[in-house]
Amino acid sequence: MSITRRAVALGLAATVLQALLLIAFAWPTVNLAPRDLPIAVAGPAATQVTQQLHQRSPDAFEITTVADATEARKKLSDNEIYGAIVTGNGAPQILVASAASPAVAQQLTALAQQLSGTPAVAVEDVIATDPDDPRGAGFGSMVLPLVMSGIAAAVLLTLLVPTLGARLLGLATFGVTGGLLSTLIFHTWLSILPGSYLTLAAIAALAMFTVAVTIVGLAAAIGRPGLGLGALTMLLLGNPFSAATSAPELLPQPWGTLGQLLPPGAATSLLRSAAYFDGAGALAPLTVLLTWTTAGIGLLTLAAFRTRWVSEPTPTPEQVPVPA
Repeated sequence: MSITRRAVALGLAATVLQALLLIAFAWPTVNLAPRDLPIAVAGPAATQVTQQLHQRSPDAFEITTVADATEARKKLSDNEIYGAIVTGNGAPQILVASAASPAVAQQLTALAQQLSGTPAVAVEDVIATDPDDPRGAGFGSMVLPLVMSGIAAAVLLTLLVPTLGARLLGLATFGVTGGLLSTLIFHTWLSILPGSYLTLAAIAALAMFTVAVTIVGLAAAIGRPGLGLGALTMLLLGNPFSAATSAPELLPQPWGTLGQLLPPGAATSLLRSAAYFDGAGALAPLTVLLTWTTAGIGLLTLAAFRTRWVSEPTPTPEQVPVPA
């Protein structure tokens, strides 16, 4: 291929990438809507409210009927639901957990106003976001830097460090120091998330290491195309579908579910669980991160064995002199 054709091809490829990025980041945002969103309904009019919700939006909510507001608060604290509508004594009371999703809390409040026909309803935020980040904007902006830094570390280590063992050491160094430093910024300085510094730092370190080791492992297994495949997976799919600014049940399906199976989405859920819900609901996202980490290390290990096997000289049979 001539230089001119290569330049045109690269320009077209960059244009396609730009379009994909625009779609990946903008499309989920303009299509936010409840899809099997877990909520609870309590009180004497629970059945009536449930019927109203199903009639208005048949597939919007996954509704659980509970005895009273106390049980609803427990489910919120256990990270099982996003909110609850408690009926009785006039206008319904709304219980929300903005820490789980400020966007969902706003939607449930607006929905209760429509159901009651009153401009204002009683809203109790059972698990609130950090006062320094009441709308969750800071938390939502954390995901992209974690992803981008992981991509950058993977590319640099792959291109500049020749041996696989040294790359793994560099990845471990990046994960530990990056987790400690990033948590110092978003926890201690900016106060985006409450909770234990060391716990949040461990989660951030695991998330950054997972993104980086996955890409490095792909590059070791299939060469430089692995860098592009891993980076695009984390950037085009993982970041916009992480639900950091919304909730998985607000995103178009199956993308909301897929996002939670990728490292950025799993890290988002795990950070929320540790910061606000005492670890409730942490098992699934932790399993996702550990699975990706294991896969990345496994690819590196296989590449190391392959390299060693190829580099070992093949023994040649000794020549035996033939008597004259």
